[in-house]
Amino acid sequence: MLEEILKTRIMVKQSMKAYKHDKAITRMLEARQLGLKYIANFTYGYTAANFSGRMPCIEVRVADKTTEKLKLDLLAGRSERSSYTQSMFVLLKGATKEQSFKIGQEIAEAVTATNPKPVKLKFEKVYLPCVLQTKKRYVGYMYETLDQKDPVFDAKGIETVRRDSCPAVSKILECSIKLLFETRDISQIKQYVQNQCMKLLEGKASIQDFIFAKEYRGSSAYKPGSCVPALEITRRMLAYDRRSEPRVGERVPYVIVYGMPGLPLIQLVRRPAEVLQDPSLRLNATYYITKQILPPLARVFSLIGIDVFSWYHELPRIQKNASTARSELEGRKGTISQYFTTLHCPVCDELTQYGICTKCRSQPQSRKCSPCPKRVTTHFLFPLL
Repeated sequence: MLEEILKTRIMVKQSMKAYKHDKAITRMLEARQLGLKYIANFTYGYTAANFSGRMPCIEVRVADKTTEKLKLDLLAGRSERSSYTQSMFVLLKGATKEQSFKIGQEIAEAVTATNPKPVKLKFEKVYLPCVLQTKKRYVGYMYETLDQKDPVFDAKGIETVRRDSCPAVSKILECSIKLLFETRDISQIKQYVQNQCMKLLEGKASIQDFIFAKEYRGSSAYKPGSCVPALEITRRMLAYDRRSEPRVGERVPYVIVYGMPGLPLIQLVRRPAEVLQDPSLRLNATYYITKQILPPLARVFSLIGIDVFSWYHELPRIQKNASTARSELEGRKGTISQYFTTLHCPVCDELTQYGICTKCRSQPQSRKCSPCPKRVTTHFLFPLL
């Protein structure tokens, strides 16, 4: 049964190459081959179940014997060809794409010839270039055939293909890696990352790119006192309407906003609709940049000796201080400062949301401010820029 499943998966993957120009058929075949892969993996795990599951094979130890046999075969293969087959990934320094395909095929045929059937080593693809983070975490430009001209961006295990973060993390990381592969110019990557950070600090970024979505497991599935964003949002929704509880397994969207210093992160969780309705709530740019965007970038670029956190520290202090000061003013609920805010720019008297408007900040030479009591008062309430 497993042999038929594996052969069928190989057939489906070969069909994908024949229909690679049709995206709809390619997506359908990709889903089918992935389903066949899961069935084969689940069958292996089914025989290794100790007490859960309906068909454990503890006495025969099918799963343990399978792992033991494969380990011995791999060790034997490595000892016989230790000069050029040290891993599933083979580094070919200075080799071209054509040479890589030729060497890869030779390695696959040599390993297959020294193992009994049905053990077979298949040469799949060439990465040019590639970044290997850790086990099962890598990304590269993939070539599956020698005549393939344009590479495919292929990532495994990193934030570009994971759903436990916000879309901005995936977009910024993928764009930065593509710039690295295509330009090899760190200055362009630095400029791009800093521009994205400035957009977030200035409040110009779209809220859609910073929405988290975590699965709600049901009120009874959490331990008492659990600090889970999906549960916290659900509690607030239920306090407003008892009929608004999400279904079990449904993903609950939320964002992180600014608050008073020292507040736990769970108290900064808000629904996107709340941020859109309340002007005093703003996305916590410091949290998103330092805790979400920069760490994945650091895991990639630290391999080549780049400190991406220094890019953030090099940003103009005026912008960061202004954002922090505004967040502190907005977080002080019940204090006198919240009643003296103004929606007029103290320089040009145009409507604005945060002190001096963006136009006046970007054109310092054109400022013509005539002192008046009203504007002097506003300068005391907002940070000077």
